[in-house]
Amino acid sequence: MSNLDLALKDMMVIDGAIGAAVVDYNSGMALGMLSSSKALDLQVAAAGNTEVVRAKLRTMEQLGLKEDIEDILITLSGQYHIIRPMTGRKSKGLFLYLALDRGRSNLALARHHLRGIEEELEV
Repeated sequence: MSNLDLALKDMMVIDGAIGAAVVDYNSGMALGMLSSSKALDLQVAAAGNTEVVRAKLRTMEQLGLKEDIEDILITLSGQYHIIRPMTGRKSKGLFLYLALDRGRSNLALARHHLRGIEEELEV
C-alpha cells in the first residue's frame, strides 16, 4: 500500500470524516481520494478548492505577506471543510482536503491529526 493510500485512510479515521483527498493545486486534479458519502463529489470538491487555494495565494502575494497558509477552514451548517496546503520539499503544490460531519467531529482534533498526516506524507 502506498504512502498516499495510507494517508487517505488515516484521514478517513478522523472522527466525522466523510471525504478526503490529496490534490494538486496546479492542475486541480486529485491524486487520491476516499469518501464515505456518495453525496460528496470529491472531483468537484478538488477542482473547486483548487480555486480557493489559488485565490488566497494570489491575495497574499498582492498584500506582500511572506507567510505560509497552515489551513483554510470553510464552515457550513452541517460540515467542516479543511484545506491544508502541504509544505514539504517534495509536496509543494499539493493540499490535503478533508470534509467532516460537523455533528460528529472535533475540529481542533481533526486539524491536529491532519497536521500529523501532512508531516508524514511524502508524494
